[in-house]
Amino acid sequence: MDSIHTFTVEGIANQQIDFSGFTGKKIMIVNVASRCGFTPQYAQLQELYDTYQDQLVIVGFPANDFGGQEPGTNQEIQSFCTTNYGVTFPMAAKIQVTGTLQHPVYSWLTQKSKNRQQDSTVNWNFHKFLLDEQGQLVNSLPSSVSPFDDQILDWLNAS
Repeated sequence: MDSIHTFTVEGIANQQIDFSGFTGKKIMIVNVASRCGFTPQYAQLQELYDTYQDQLVIVGFPANDFGGQEPGTNQEIQSFCTTNYGVTFPMAAKIQVTGTLQHPVYSWLTQKSKNRQQDSTVNWNFHKFLLDEQGQLVNSLPSSVSPFDDQILDWLNAS
């Protein structure tokens, strides 16, 4: 698979998220959790999405891989995100981002043999993957990198 655009995933509200529909936009993929020290990044992600939505799609992937910080059901997660952070960017159904049951999207994102760019390790919630308009992996950023970090803003503002 040469591009993220070959994937379709289940959305949090039982809809399909077809990455081919994001062709021509930059994509940020983030594994998210409701009970994490980084959970306030939801507000920053939403602000970034509101500001750059003509050229950026953010897709959140809820996961309970780290510290049991996303124990809720898809419905509970969606309600939490909407009520507390006004999230309107696409959210996938809850998945695993590590281990033997790692979701195929995360397998592609983390293995150079699949994405042809780099190997990455997701070590915690709110790890960010940046993809270009052709669906190619550009960068992998740890949880501690704010959605408003210069690395992200420079990437968004580059032509």
